[in-house]
Amino acid sequence: MIMLGRDMVGKRNWIKQDDYELAFSLARITPGTNVVAFCAAVGSLLRGWSGAILAVMAVTLPSALMAVLLQQGFESWRSHPFALAAISVTSAAVTGMMWSTVWMLARPYVGGRSRLEKATRTFRAVFLLGGSCLAAWLGVTPLPIIFVAMIVGYAWLDEKPGEEPPAMRPDAEGAKP
Repeated sequence: MIMLGRDMVGKRNWIKQDDYELAFSLARITPGTNVVAFCAAVGSLLRGWSGAILAVMAVTLPSALMAVLLQQGFESWRSHPFALAAISVTSAAVTGMMWSTVWMLARPYVGGRSRLEKATRTFRAVFLLGGSCLAAWLGVTPLPIIFVAMIVGYAWLDEKPGEEPPAMRPDAEGAKP
């Protein structure tokens, strides 16, 4: 929007600096996409209601057309073997990246100092992994899962109130120095 302002105020003299600042300010506080609101405001300043409508159409129609064309292409290629293979490979790669992130976050909490602590923490990790797989298989939405995880996490809380979590303790396995 700043580059548009430089062009419209400085180079082309389409609008005055005060009008640009008003349009910029109103676009920033308007709910929704700021650029669309800015274009509507400038279009309104230049040509009234018709300018606002044309400015919004000029900003939104190309991306909407592209979305429709991409959807149409996806629908027509959906049954093609190469497209199915590409979608499957992409899905597998994204799933692998997500699980590696989960493991990186959970790793400091697996294991412990004693055998009982190691067994308990490993059981928790396996339980939560199995629970998430079961939830995906059953088609459960994330909201109940988050609620149940909150309750389970509170019930299995290791540290006392005010104590640092295991990953933050200097003596914990995998703790950062």
